[in-house]
Amino acid sequence: MRLSHLFRFCVVAIVLAVVSPRLLAAADATWKVGTAKVKITPAKPLWMAGYGGRKKPAEGTLHDLWVKIATIEDAAGHRAAIVTADHLGWPCDMYDRICAELQKRCKLDRSQVMLACSHTHTGPVLQDALYDIYPLDDNQRAMIQEYSAKLEKDVVAAVGQALGQMTPATLWAGQGTTPFAVNRRNNPQSKIPEMRKQGIPIKGPFDHDVPVLVIRAPRGDLRAVVFGYACHCTTLSCLQWSGDYAGFAQIDLEKAHPDMLAMFYAGCGADQNPLPRRSVELCQKYGKMLAGGVEEVLDKSMRPVAPKLQTAFEFVTLDFGDQPTKEELEVTSRKGSYPGRWAKRLLKQLEEGKTLPKTYRYPVQVWKLGSNCNNGDQLWITLGGEVVVDYSLKFKKKFGPNTWVAGYTNDVMAYIPSHRVWEEGGYEAGAFIVYGQPAKRWREDIEDRITASVDRLVAKLK
Repeated sequence: MRLSHLFRFCVVAIVLAVVSPRLLAAADATWKVGTAKVKITPAKPLWMAGYGGRKKPAEGTLHDLWVKIATIEDAAGHRAAIVTADHLGWPCDMYDRICAELQKRCKLDRSQVMLACSHTHTGPVLQDALYDIYPLDDNQRAMIQEYSAKLEKDVVAAVGQALGQMTPATLWAGQGTTPFAVNRRNNPQSKIPEMRKQGIPIKGPFDHDVPVLVIRAPRGDLRAVVFGYACHCTTLSCLQWSGDYAGFAQIDLEKAHPDMLAMFYAGCGADQNPLPRRSVELCQKYGKMLAGGVEEVLDKSMRPVAPKLQTAFEFVTLDFGDQPTKEELEVTSRKGSYPGRWAKRLLKQLEEGKTLPKTYRYPVQVWKLGSNCNNGDQLWITLGGEVVVDYSLKFKKKFGPNTWVAGYTNDVMAYIPSHRVWEEGGYEAGAFIVYGQPAKRWREDIEDRITASVDRLVAKLK
């Protein structure tokens, strides 16, 4: 009898020694999490968003597009919804309508709703966004509006579905890396292959971190992984729907972990490109590299995130600078392509007695997950627009390594340059006509205003 007891004791001891410590720590789950997903691949040949040179709508599907949701609730009952989507970006009017519906139906305010995207350039044009770029006729506009209205309803319904099936879970934070993002302002695309071959360092600032939030069931099974990367989803310029490299990364991860939901958000990659590019093979390669960065995190010890959630949000006013005069618009209106369409639209507003807006309502959001105990907190900053990498590097240096910074979140209205990029000029310093904004660029103090807003919200959550 004693030998039998001793044998069982030894077996238990061996099991405890080999079982992953993270799974043991996960046994007492105090978060609640719900997930949902909706396929959003257009059924009709809509125009694709992202490249002004396209001459016709989409012609097929490389792989499906998705909206994916993870809703989280802490021990005190505070909730939030993470929404990721395979498209270029949420327009402000769609963002407002979705938030209004989620407030009405789910009691979630703006601070509790994170609408992220992959910024794929092989996704659909959405309502009231990038209309000047393409020669849209009435039929195309009607199809875009129909698709967008359904997308809004699907998102609201999916968030409600996720909230309705919340079950206990644990959250974990970690960070991997992958090196394919290249600063496109400092490195000519044609020279990248030879530079890599010769081992010549890539120039310019970049952020190769892969932030990862892992959601596990109480017994340790993977339920969802939310991950980001600071790089444009511009590997492909074809006419087939796809999530670009981010779509392939999610596919790879879900194949490796069939019961897990893989969710991607774009980081501050407005000046970063996947180089070289323009082939499906390269797109798949970068997807595997990104998925590998996530797997690197899953394979090692991660930080448990205590069940405490704080959320904060504000709109900060950004001023437009260098607005066009009526005479300049009249000259531009005689040009072809999207600059001409942009100028004609603004001239029509002036002729109707309307004034051009001088400011923009810019969304800034900060979440804090966990507590300050044992360095277990996770700061998550989300910014609207196409944010250059300087912001990510700045805030991680300022607030510490447990900081994630997402761009392209809640409202994608224009490029968001740092003061350095604003002074240097170039495409990322402006590109306003592409987004239809009534100016040539932001005012010089844009970085100061965004930084002050982030500082206020972070201080509010301390």
